[in-house]
Amino acid sequence: MTVVERFRRLHDEFLLLPNAWDFASAAALAREGFPAVGTTSLGVAAAAGVKDGARAARSQTVALAGLLTGLPVPVSVDVEGGFGDDAGAVRELGAELAALGVAGVNIEDGLPGGGLREVAHQARLVAAMRASGLFVNARTDTYWLDVERKDTADRLRAYVDAGADGVFVPGLAAARDIAPIVAAVPVPLNVLFLPGRTNVQALPGLGVRRMSTGSFLFRAALGAAVAAVRAVRGNSAPLTDDIPTYQQVQDLVP
Repeated sequence: MTVVERFRRLHDEFLLLPNAWDFASAAALAREGFPAVGTTSLGVAAAAGVKDGARAARSQTVALAGLLTGLPVPVSVDVEGGFGDDAGAVRELGAELAALGVAGVNIEDGLPGGGLREVAHQARLVAAMRASGLFVNARTDTYWLDVERKDTADRLRAYVDAGADGVFVPGLAAARDIAPIVAAVPVPLNVLFLPGRTNVQALPGLGVRRMSTGSFLFRAALGAAVAAVRAVRGNSAPLTDDIPTYQQVQDLVP
């Protein structure tokens, strides 16, 4: 069974897909027992000192993908909007990631300056990425950007017709919004974990097949690091229960 087939089968049931930003975070998640790992474009871009969504982290994204495919779990890579508008370039990116052993990608229709790509053009990019044979999770930002929400299902159906294996609607949280989208598309729906808004236990019953954590883990790690050093500065003991030892981090690396 190929890595893409393994990843596709994980969507037969509800899949919690945690998102990493470097090798150590991905290796730790794999060691924790998660059956697959994704990347977060915000984490990858910010760690490289560039803006997320600005098409500036292509090389870092591909380089990280090459490291992560050495892990014993399928890897899905967030490629923002494909790092460009040219279908040929998106096809080349997909082929490059497939050659590295990547299982899937997210590709989004949000534009760097705000707003959404025209549907037909985004569908061409989805088709170009799908030519790689990867599991393509087509993301629409109608809810994330709060624009054109009424067109969400139509956009998703266009992406499915172009070859998308799954669809992703970040910002979708309420059951009354999720149920119609599940009914409207014949492929797995991915939602984003939103602290305080997402009822994780209810998602499988609503027909959701995948939930990803996006940038949440990266942001939580930054917050924990700052909280720890504040404790050091104040000469108080930082919480240590969940902090890996030096050797435990060393052991993550083959």
